[in-house]
Amino acid sequence: MPAPLPVRDARPDDFERVGRITVEAYRADGMLDAVEDGYELRLANAALRAEQAHLLVAVDPDTDEALGTVTFCLPGGPWAEISRTGEAEFRMLAVAPEARGRGAGRALVEECLRRAAAAGAGRLVLSTQPSSAVAHRLYERLGFSRLPERDWSPAPGVDLLAYARPAP
Repeated sequence: MPAPLPVRDARPDDFERVGRITVEAYRADGMLDAVEDGYELRLANAALRAEQAHLLVAVDPDTDEALGTVTFCLPGGPWAEISRTGEAEFRMLAVAPEARGRGAGRALVEECLRRAAAAGAGRLVLSTQPSSAVAHRLYERLGFSRLPERDWSPAPGVDLLAYARPAP
Protein backbone atom coordinates (compact mmCIF):
# COMPACT_ATOMS: atom_id res chain seq x y z
CA MET A 1 0.00 0.00 0.00
CA PRO A 2 1.44 3.43 -0.92
CA ALA A 3 2.33 5.96 1.76
CA PRO A 4 -0.65 8.04 2.90
CA LEU A 5 -1.11 11.33 1.15
CA PRO A 6 -0.24 14.43 3.17
CA VAL A 7 -3.18 16.39 4.58
CA ARG A 8 -2.97 20.05 5.59
CA ASP A 9 -5.19 23.05 6.18
CA ALA A 10 -6.27 24.66 2.94
CA ARG A 11 -4.60 27.95 2.09
CA PRO A 12 -6.10 30.87 0.16
CA ASP A 13 -4.24 29.78 -2.98
CA ASP A 14 -6.08 26.42 -2.72
CA PHE A 15 -9.59 27.85 -2.49
CA GLU A 16 -10.44 28.05 -6.19
CA ARG A 17 -9.27 24.47 -6.84
CA VAL A 18 -10.98 23.17 -3.68
CA GLY A 19 -14.27 24.73 -4.73
CA ARG A 20 -13.92 23.25 -8.20
CA ILE A 21 -13.01 19.78 -6.84
CA THR A 22 -16.03 19.81 -4.54
CA VAL A 23 -18.50 20.82 -7.24
CA GLU A 24 -17.01 18.43 -9.82
CA ALA A 25 -17.04 15.48 -7.40
CA TYR A 26 -20.62 16.13 -6.33
CA ARG A 27 -21.69 16.55 -9.95
CA ALA A 28 -19.84 13.39 -11.10
CA ASP A 29 -21.59 11.37 -8.39
CA GLY A 30 -25.04 12.78 -9.22
CA MET A 31 -25.30 14.46 -5.83
CA LEU A 32 -26.45 17.82 -7.21
CA ASP A 33 -29.48 16.43 -9.02
CA ALA A 34 -32.00 16.73 -6.16
CA VAL A 35 -30.63 19.69 -4.18
CA GLU A 36 -31.60 23.32 -4.29
CA ASP A 37 -29.95 25.58 -6.85
CA GLY A 38 -27.84 27.51 -4.33
CA TYR A 39 -26.08 24.43 -2.99
CA GLU A 40 -23.56 24.35 -5.82
CA LEU A 41 -22.50 27.90 -4.90
CA ARG A 42 -22.16 26.81 -1.27
CA LEU A 43 -19.94 23.90 -2.31
CA ALA A 44 -17.79 26.20 -4.44
CA ASN A 45 -17.26 28.73 -1.64
CA ALA A 46 -14.13 27.21 -0.11
CA ALA A 47 -13.04 30.54 1.37
CA LEU A 48 -16.16 30.74 3.52
CA ARG A 49 -15.71 27.15 4.72
CA ALA A 50 -12.09 27.91 5.63
CA GLU A 51 -13.20 31.00 7.54
CA GLN A 52 -16.02 29.31 9.47
CA ALA A 53 -14.73 25.74 9.92
CA HIS A 54 -11.59 23.71 9.21
CA LEU A 55 -11.06 23.21 5.49
CA LEU A 56 -8.57 20.42 4.83
CA VAL A 57 -6.88 19.22 1.67
CA ALA A 58 -5.10 16.00 0.75
CA VAL A 59 -2.26 16.95 -1.54
CA ASP A 60 0.01 15.36 -4.09
CA PRO A 61 3.32 14.83 -2.25
CA ASP A 62 5.34 15.99 -5.27
CA THR A 63 3.39 19.07 -6.37
CA ASP A 64 1.45 20.05 -3.21
CA GLU A 65 -1.64 20.33 -5.43
CA ALA A 66 -4.96 19.60 -3.74
CA LEU A 67 -6.40 16.21 -4.75
CA GLY A 68 -9.29 16.13 -2.30
CA THR A 69 -10.94 18.15 0.42
CA VAL A 70 -13.17 17.92 3.47
CA THR A 71 -14.77 20.36 5.90
CA PHE A 72 -14.24 19.45 9.57
CA CYS A 73 -16.41 21.13 12.20
CA LEU A 74 -17.57 20.97 15.78
CA PRO A 75 -21.18 21.20 17.00
CA GLY A 76 -22.75 24.61 17.10
CA GLY A 77 -20.68 25.99 14.24
CA PRO A 78 -22.27 27.27 11.03
CA TRP A 79 -21.24 24.14 9.09
CA ALA A 80 -22.34 21.55 11.66
CA GLU A 81 -25.46 19.64 10.72
CA ILE A 82 -25.84 16.55 12.91
CA SER A 83 -23.04 16.74 15.48
CA ARG A 84 -23.99 17.08 19.12
CA THR A 85 -22.06 17.93 22.25
CA GLY A 86 -19.07 15.61 22.50
CA GLU A 87 -18.96 14.93 18.77
CA ALA A 88 -17.12 16.27 15.75
CA GLU A 89 -18.40 16.15 12.20
CA PHE A 90 -17.11 16.22 8.68
CA ARG A 91 -18.88 17.35 5.54
CA MET A 92 -18.32 17.77 1.86
CA LEU A 93 -15.71 15.06 1.45
CA ALA A 94 -14.71 15.32 -2.20
CA VAL A 95 -11.90 13.91 -4.30
CA ALA A 96 -11.06 15.17 -7.77
CA PRO A 97 -12.40 12.60 -10.24
CA GLU A 98 -8.95 12.20 -11.83
CA ALA A 99 -7.35 11.57 -8.40
CA ARG A 100 -9.69 8.85 -7.19
CA GLY A 101 -8.06 5.65 -6.05
CA ARG A 102 -4.94 7.39 -4.67
CA GLY A 103 -6.08 7.39 -1.03
CA ALA A 104 -7.13 11.04 -0.69
CA GLY A 105 -10.53 10.21 0.80
CA ARG A 106 -9.02 7.86 3.34
CA ALA A 107 -6.30 10.34 4.30
CA LEU A 108 -8.87 13.10 4.82
CA VAL A 109 -11.18 10.96 6.98
CA GLU A 110 -8.22 9.75 9.06
CA GLU A 111 -7.19 13.38 9.63
CA CYS A 112 -10.75 14.19 10.73
CA LEU A 113 -10.52 11.31 13.23
CA ARG A 114 -7.24 12.73 14.59
CA ARG A 115 -8.72 16.21 14.87
CA ALA A 116 -11.85 14.87 16.58
CA ALA A 117 -9.69 13.16 19.20
CA ALA A 118 -7.55 16.28 19.63
CA ALA A 119 -10.71 18.33 20.19
CA GLY A 120 -11.85 15.92 22.90
CA ALA A 121 -14.76 14.60 20.85
CA GLY A 122 -15.94 11.11 21.74
CA ARG A 123 -17.00 10.34 18.20
CA LEU A 124 -17.00 11.58 14.63
CA VAL A 125 -20.27 11.77 12.69
CA LEU A 126 -21.23 12.42 9.08
CA SER A 127 -24.17 12.47 6.70
CA THR A 128 -24.11 10.89 3.26
CA GLN A 129 -26.50 10.29 0.41
CA PRO A 130 -27.87 6.74 0.08
CA SER A 131 -26.45 6.49 -3.46
CA SER A 132 -22.85 7.11 -2.31
CA ALA A 133 -21.88 3.43 -2.18
CA VAL A 134 -18.14 4.04 -2.69
CA ALA A 135 -18.09 6.47 0.24
CA HIS A 136 -20.09 4.05 2.40
CA ARG A 137 -17.49 1.33 1.78
CA LEU A 138 -14.70 3.73 2.78
CA TYR A 139 -16.50 4.71 5.98
CA GLU A 140 -17.20 1.10 6.90
CA ARG A 141 -13.58 0.08 6.23
CA LEU A 142 -12.51 2.86 8.60
CA GLY A 143 -14.81 1.61 11.37
CA PHE A 144 -17.86 3.82 10.92
CA SER A 145 -21.29 2.32 11.60
CA ARG A 146 -24.72 3.41 10.50
CA LEU A 147 -26.58 5.66 12.91
CA PRO A 148 -30.14 5.30 11.50
CA GLU A 149 -31.78 7.24 14.31
CA ARG A 150 -29.92 10.33 13.06
CA ASP A 151 -30.88 9.98 9.36
CA TRP A 152 -32.46 13.18 8.15
CA SER A 153 -33.69 15.21 5.21
CA PRO A 154 -32.40 18.77 4.73
CA ALA A 155 -34.76 19.39 1.80
CA PRO A 156 -37.61 17.62 0.03
CA GLY A 157 -36.22 14.73 -1.99
CA VAL A 158 -32.83 14.80 -0.23
CA ASP A 159 -32.53 11.99 2.29
CA LEU A 160 -29.26 11.57 4.16
CA LEU A 161 -27.87 8.62 6.08
CA ALA A 162 -25.90 9.17 9.28
CA TYR A 163 -22.71 7.33 10.22
CA ALA A 164 -20.56 7.51 13.34
CA ARG A 165 -17.33 6.16 14.71
CA PRO A 166 -15.71 6.56 18.12
CA ALA A 167 -12.77 8.95 17.99
CA PRO A 168 -9.41 7.22 18.55
